[in-house]
Amino acid sequence: MAGQSGADAPAIQVTGLVKRFGGRAVVDRLDIAVPRGRICGFLGPNGSGKTTTLRMLCGLLEPDEGSGTCLGLDIRRDARAIRRRVGYMTQRFGLYEDLSIAENLDFVARAWGLRQRRRAVDAAVERLGLAQRRDQLAGTLSGGWKQRLALAACLLHEPELLLLDEPTAGVDPQARREFWQQLHELSAQGLTVLVSTHYMDEAERCHRLACIALGRLLAEGTVDEVIAQARLRTWVLRGPDAARAAQRLQQEAPGWMAVPFGSTFHLSSDDGDALPPWLRAPGVPWTVEPAAPGLEDVFIALTRRGHGA
Repeated sequence: MAGQSGADAPAIQVTGLVKRFGGRAVVDRLDIAVPRGRICGFLGPNGSGKTTTLRMLCGLLEPDEGSGTCLGLDIRRDARAIRRRVGYMTQRFGLYEDLSIAENLDFVARAWGLRQRRRAVDAAVERLGLAQRRDQLAGTLSGGWKQRLALAACLLHEPELLLLDEPTAGVDPQARREFWQQLHELSAQGLTVLVSTHYMDEAERCHRLACIALGRLLAEGTVDEVIAQARLRTWVLRGPDAARAAQRLQQEAPGWMAVPFGSTFHLSSDDGDALPPWLRAPGVPWTVEPAAPGLEDVFIALTRRGHGA
């Protein structure tokens, strides 16, 4: 996307990003592009480098190698300017539990040096539906309400980009659904979001995905594009003794995956192997039917590839 500028340029455009700790590359030549005004899901297992990448993008860590821009600013030279235009929400609740919602937001507004901080706090409280709880101590809030408070704090200085690090971990399904509704409302207003998540239902709500393992990019694009890129073939195994058949398949054909889904198993292969004939032999006490691979099938397969399995 070289040559783009202003509103046409991606909110994030980085190439060859590298970060090492103790000689080990936690982020290994990573390329990411996030269009403006879109929600990009950042998928990867624990230890894949998601948090480190987010911290480099918002200017909290300096890359060892690589280059790029965030909101048109150089990630190396302009780290301080980037931080003022980005809202970063960490995995853990980082506000004061012995202060009320309003007091926490006022503290953050003071830290940002906002001139009209009372107006900013009132606007954030209304925007996130916190008005009836504004005097409640943060330490007494449920996980979902703490999440809303943290998001309100991220929005106080009116950032152009949100970097959210597994923001819904430990939050109930209803609160997660409401949180994602808020993200889409913010995106519709022009805000760009890069959000890391382990939940496949959340990933499917993103406009784009970037999947990583061991700090390397495995796939990027819309959900449909990521599934298509994987070139995964999937069958559904069901019936009596399905568990025994799945176990035998993995013992005899290590290139196959057999992943339980309720009372069925999803059998997937990406190496071109044909389905073993014994699985479809006459008289077996199970059935095997072809199925379209889902995002979870693809995510598991990509992670295996990334780890060399």
